[in-house]
Amino acid sequence: MKTKTAIMTGVLGLAGVAHFARPKLFDSIVPPRLGNPRFWTIASGVAELGCAGLLANSATRRLGGVASAALMVGVFPANIYTVVKQWDNPKGRAIACARLPLQIPLVWASAAIAADAD
Repeated sequence: MKTKTAIMTGVLGLAGVAHFARPKLFDSIVPPRLGNPRFWTIASGVAELGCAGLLANSATRRLGGVASAALMVGVFPANIYTVVKQWDNPKGRAIACARLPLQIPLVWASAAIAADAD
């Protein structure tokens, strides 16, 4: 397993576990128009754990890369919502704004794993 695959597997695995360990944190960034935040917290946690599992297995790594890239794009609206929600809180806004560009290397790494499927 290449380094970027191991890192993405670890990031997704830890993030997935965090959704279940600290669900209120994730509930708070679900845009209200999506409905029940806990549903989305659990669903995204399961998706992250599923992607980590796919990446960890060489036979499913290409699918895992595609699924992980799609997941990173899919959760981006929650990151934008968090910026809007935290806009009047300078520290919260800074943290939320700093997270936005971090999605780019996550999408890139996931797509690269799918293309390379080490």
